[in-house]
Amino acid sequence: MTDREQFFHDVNKIVIKIGTSSITRKGCDNSRENCKIDPEFMDSIALQVSELRKQGKEVILVSSGAIGIGLNELGIAPKPREIPIRQAAAAVGQSLLMQDWSKAFSRYGMKVAQILLTYEFYSDRVTYLNLRNSISTLLEYGVVPIINENDCTCTNEIEAIFGDNDRLSAMVASKIDADLLIILSDIDGLFDKNPKTHDDAKLLTLVKKITPEIESYGGDPTSFKGMGGMRTKIKAAKICSMAGCYVVIANSEVEDIVLKIVSGEEIGTLFLAERHIQKNRSRWIILARASGTVRVDAGAKAAVLGKNSLLPAGIVDVEGSFDRGDVVKLECDGTVFAKGITDYSSEELIKIKGAHTDQIESILGHTNYNNVIKKENIGILEG
Repeated sequence: MTDREQFFHDVNKIVIKIGTSSITRKGCDNSRENCKIDPEFMDSIALQVSELRKQGKEVILVSSGAIGIGLNELGIAPKPREIPIRQAAAAVGQSLLMQDWSKAFSRYGMKVAQILLTYEFYSDRVTYLNLRNSISTLLEYGVVPIINENDCTCTNEIEAIFGDNDRLSAMVASKIDADLLIILSDIDGLFDKNPKTHDDAKLLTLVKKITPEIESYGGDPTSFKGMGGMRTKIKAAKICSMAGCYVVIANSEVEDIVLKIVSGEEIGTLFLAERHIQKNRSRWIILARASGTVRVDAGAKAAVLGKNSLLPAGIVDVEGSFDRGDVVKLECDGTVFAKGITDYSSEELIKIKGAHTDQIESILGHTNYNNVIKKENIGILEG
């Protein structure tokens, strides 16, 4: 048994992220007439998912391509920078994308469900729990969830947040406790140099830990149509590693690529998962969008890292406007080392910073809690 066969022996829940360059891989270049959906590729994915389902695996797709397909349908020149045009293209392209996915899966007796997400699904715990329950129910009924960004209503995500769904796929995988995330693109995996400009570039088949050196291998976007370069894929792997989820980056042009990966063949780059898995709540706090920053002294940092609650005495400054119950960053000497759910608003914290716990009521006229952030509501970031 190979190492990968051992790693993937108990893999049950799989997220497959498919990039724009894969959905439209045949001739996706500067000629917009050639940027069309590749039905043969989609049929291949559907067939492979069908085979995985027969093996008892649960599969979720994260599919890019809506904007590129919409631009082609509207006859608009590729990659316009205007957000409204990209949003309109996404609205048109998403319906076409789902039609073709539905056709592909129906050939193998499977139904699909469309799920459109924004970054807020991760910042609001109730929303994320509802999403998690919805996906679980769909899987129970044998439906394949197909997830994409809600590009037609977002502006920040469409430009910078998810990056061709790499980060989105990792966040989804971490939230549903997936065992394996497969990122399919137009590149064979992670190289120590850009293989398109360096003939001596070497493919890394295994990454045990994402070090600064590994991160340095990430570069600019590798294809014309997609926005997700290797850098965003490495960031996705970091998110999954913390969640105990393996990640494989591989070339979608390899025949039966998904089945080969799951069976343990050494294809692409495998990123191992951390052995210590953060609790689900801690992962949510760490990856949720912060509403502000609480700066603390060295003593408070040491206490938090020692798994203690944050007291007002250790707070030296407050940045941003936030309410009780929001997620905030914890910073010391210019470095963010944790995130937490605050029990006091920014206005309250400005008043009680540096004070002892028994002074809170006299300063504010009330006391929410003795702790500013309870220890169970803190997520420690990796060093």
